Amino acid sequence: QVRLVESGGGLVQPGGSLRLSCAVSGNIDSIYAINWYRQAPGNEREFVAQVIRSSGRVTYADSVKGRFTISRDTAKNTVYLQMNSLNADDTAIYSCNAAAIHIYWGQGTQVTVSS
Repeated sequence: QVRLVESGGGLVQPGGSLRLSCAVSGNIDSIYAINWYRQAPGNEREFVAQVIRSSGRVTYADSVKGRFTISRDTAKNTVYLQMNSLNADDTAIYSCNAAAIHIYWGQGTQVTVSS
């Protein structure tokens, strides 16, 4: 069993930054990767970024490449998503998941980009 808890969402002006956190607990050794996804109202859930637990390799969606950075603190069992140069299209509920034998999801955190 794996548990994920996201935090760090909120309201930010266009051009601003936020850092999301995904705290992971439970059977961490079973995890292959941690992913960030987002879902805007009326849209399908969209992949944002991934970090592979064993290698640290990262992958980004084209829509966030160069603006978002995924990182991890293994001592804190936490994965971060640093989001810079935010715009209205980034408004969504952001969720992290853990890919293991099963897929585990957190509850999500709202990010709203608005002036």
